[in-house]
Amino acid sequence: MEGARQVVEATNQEEILTNAPTYLGRPVLRVEDSSLLTGRGEFVDDLGVKPGTLHAAILRSAHAHAQIESIDTSAALAVPGVRTVLTGDDVKAWAAPFAVGVRQPMEHWCMAVDRVRYVGEPVAVVVAESRYVAEDALDLIRVQYRVHKAVVDPETALLDDAPVLHEAVGSNLVNDRHFCYGDPDAAFAAADQVVSLKIQYPRNSCTPIECFAVVAEHLPDQKGYDVLSNFQGPFALHPVMARALKVSGARLRLRSPRDSGGSFGTKQAVSTYVVLLCLAARKACAPVKWVEDRLEHLQASVSATNRVTTLEAAVRANGEILALKYDQIDDCGAYLRAPEPATFYRMHGMLTGAYKIKHVAARNRVVLTNKTPSGLVRGFGGPQMYFALERLVQRVAAELGLDPLEVIRSNLLDADAFPYRAPAGALYDSGNYQAALRQIETEGGLAELIEHRDQARREGRLYGIGYAAIVEPSISNMGYITTAMTPKERAKAGLKNGAITSATINIDGLGSVSVLIDSIPQGQGHRTVIAQVVADELGLDPADITVNTEHDTQKDSWSIAAGNYSSRFAGAVAGTAHLAAQKVRTKLAGIAANLLNVSADELVFADRKIYATTHPAEKLSFHRVAGAAHWAPGTLPPGMTPGLRETVFWTPPQLTAPDDNDMINSSAVYGLVFDMCGVEVDRVTGKIRIDRYVSLHDAGTILNPALADGQTRGGFAQGVGAALMEEFTYGDDGSFLAGTFADYLVPTCCEVPDLRILHMQTPSPFTPLGSKGIGEGNNMSTPVCIANAVADALGVADIRLPLTPSRVLNLLSIDDPPPRAGLDTLAESPVVDSNRSGLAMNMSGSVDLEAPPQQVYDVLLDPQALARVVPGCHSLTQVADNHYQAEVTLGVGLVKARYVAEIRLSELDPPHSLSLGGSGVSSLGSAEGEGRVRLEPHEGGTRLHYDYGVSVNGKVAAVGSRMLEGAARIVLRQLFEQLGRQAQGELIPGAPSFSWKRLLNWLGVRK
Repeated sequence: MEGARQVVEATNQEEILTNAPTYLGRPVLRVEDSSLLTGRGEFVDDLGVKPGTLHAAILRSAHAHAQIESIDTSAALAVPGVRTVLTGDDVKAWAAPFAVGVRQPMEHWCMAVDRVRYVGEPVAVVVAESRYVAEDALDLIRVQYRVHKAVVDPETALLDDAPVLHEAVGSNLVNDRHFCYGDPDAAFAAADQVVSLKIQYPRNSCTPIECFAVVAEHLPDQKGYDVLSNFQGPFALHPVMARALKVSGARLRLRSPRDSGGSFGTKQAVSTYVVLLCLAARKACAPVKWVEDRLEHLQASVSATNRVTTLEAAVRANGEILALKYDQIDDCGAYLRAPEPATFYRMHGMLTGAYKIKHVAARNRVVLTNKTPSGLVRGFGGPQMYFALERLVQRVAAELGLDPLEVIRSNLLDADAFPYRAPAGALYDSGNYQAALRQIETEGGLAELIEHRDQARREGRLYGIGYAAIVEPSISNMGYITTAMTPKERAKAGLKNGAITSATINIDGLGSVSVLIDSIPQGQGHRTVIAQVVADELGLDPADITVNTEHDTQKDSWSIAAGNYSSRFAGAVAGTAHLAAQKVRTKLAGIAANLLNVSADELVFADRKIYATTHPAEKLSFHRVAGAAHWAPGTLPPGMTPGLRETVFWTPPQLTAPDDNDMINSSAVYGLVFDMCGVEVDRVTGKIRIDRYVSLHDAGTILNPALADGQTRGGFAQGVGAALMEEFTYGDDGSFLAGTFADYLVPTCCEVPDLRILHMQTPSPFTPLGSKGIGEGNNMSTPVCIANAVADALGVADIRLPLTPSRVLNLLSIDDPPPRAGLDTLAESPVVDSNRSGLAMNMSGSVDLEAPPQQVYDVLLDPQALARVVPGCHSLTQVADNHYQAEVTLGVGLVKARYVAEIRLSELDPPHSLSLGGSGVSSLGSAEGEGRVRLEPHEGGTRLHYDYGVSVNGKVAAVGSRMLEGAARIVLRQLFEQLGRQAQGELIPGAPSFSWKRLLNWLGVRK
């Protein structure tokens, strides 16, 4: 910490000496905003492509687990404008499976080659002259599947009779490690009490405004590939992609655009599609472009792991926590996609969080299920671990009858503990956690919040206060993932460690400064902060600095740790740019000292000038000194090389490989987030209102307060979503049920309350500028802080996210009220039926038709009339008595599917009732249903009663229950309206001109 203080002190002394402005620590406005706010951003889809570039659409599996029997692409290839179709056979011929993070004989290809293992897995890629043609051609591909039983629950996946996803592995358990630090058994034996809790953290993800995008080209003359993509890194995946494509690293050129519309971790998973689109371009013999749509992104891009944790604490009666025992199960989906199991092991060195707990044991199990492969979602590992740890701390207080804040206070690390080595190996660089607690008490208004709670409770309202104290890691150690291996396995594979960062500064002949960094921003403001850093060092204005955040792996400096993840920007990237600027300054000082005939130590860089403190009137312009390195190399000091370009690689020496005892310092620096909130729960609706939320951050030296607060607010919004709304849901058959924003709810500005942000700064001694990360903290702290407040309000222990109103009502043991008398049953929403697979709904109701029962019944038994009644029916053919085959197109939201359907009528009791059953199969999934229709005379017409159950899976199910409920009501209303019109003899579009009404009138039959 002393080194960082010296940097700050030296900067302050120079400012006093020269009166030069310093930009670090000031809320400088973002330089990125002008182009973004005027629609001039440069995202992948905004950039031009080569003439002849084709477009791709991806056929995805409608089943969660099935063997691919055959794929018929002939009809798709016959569509005008279709160039080619890529299938698993091509992938097996030209590519290899991706490398796996643990030693298991599983194969993860960029496309399913023999078996599909999750809904949405790519099965074929159509390449055509336009995306429209490619999408239309997808409907014509016929895939024959042999469906297997799926497993979606990680605990069920561990059972002996569970369906096995990868037969070569022989089990769904692909990694199982036991760890022990200190003597937890002795601590538990000495404890006054053991407090335990079982936590189930749900699946959720991120919803960036821009989804994945790839433009790929095969270069046969170079035996390689050129790719433009919004891939964010980590660039450790570059060699993974190159090996999958069977090319050397230099022959996979990966370029990124200037702008990317958000990521929050998810865009590292575009690596799978980079390989897939490279192969599509190879087969098409042309560049190929693909932009992911929202349904694809939600259904099949990436999600955070859902985790099941059983956590025990050995405690004394005064609330002191002596030891912890973790039993953690991470559900990584269908494949262990690199860099997983990163979600487990990024947090492994800090299992004790912000507390001075000396003993800890952990069992980590990585399990596969028939769900989307997991990846690095904002704060990866932190939300899952801290939800268990901080919920347990709250339970310790509740079971011992203590104040939760006092339990936190008594267990927090002491102020003089830093640098602190945690039992599992994390080296906490700096901090003062006790001072942070005192600051949030006073500045956050704890006394007022407690009084507010007490007043609410006196009035009979449900009000609770929650706390969360979490340590936020940043700048990941590239060796932490190897903790998943045994020491012997690590030694055999070769040790890995470090967090190499690079930055390049170039000054041209006119004195213009440009900077290249190895971090690809997704909206954080990298260009602004880097300009501040370099401007301060060179005595310039940030407007004088051009920062290039595009990246090209064939031209720019980078290492496997490069990329934008794990909050590495402020501590590592900005710090490395600072070091590069120092090297440039040293060279400029040598040139200027030679011109001024003074010592370089006397020089000051300020106001675009360079001068000596002893001769302040003799000022050289910055551009003149810089120009000498280009225009007059003969005037340079002896031994100095011409030109002004410096590249610096930096890595923290504290990041070493895991040792033989599995101790790992998994990140370079560690910040603190201390949250406090008050929430009120509505007894009637179950809705949670966040009354006050205060979040304190210690992220070391703050480089730009405005951007730091922006990152905090973004993380808070995402944390609110995780706490109250967001969850990826699956049917028992693996059907994905949350593919639109109607069912995967994300908070808008209306749902995110105001946030009070507090800062304290304990500069890190381990980074060049004393900075730490700040962008992920609230996604770790906010979900559990809100959960603790709800637990306090309701007095319950079992809190499961998201805390939707229905889930809260279950905690309150309040049943939904019965429907109002006289309610139109047709308008009722279908309800989920847990006995059906996929997305299942029951629908019941009645509708009045003007025709008498016999006429309505006759329509149901007439194939031609029935074809005109069924919405979206293209054809209907009778194959046996009351058994029909039909082709029907149904559309729901973003999804339209053409089904080959079977329709059967049975249990006929004319003209009173019949049973109706059907099933359908399309390229986007299957559907089946059955029900009963009753007809009774009513006021000269018919009252039709229906009771029907239907289940759907595949892409159609992914639109979710809310959209399907609405679509079901529309389809039913269309069906019955057309049934009544047909029975009355009215013309239906496409129907023959024969009129039943005229015939009945001629016969003298009254309606």
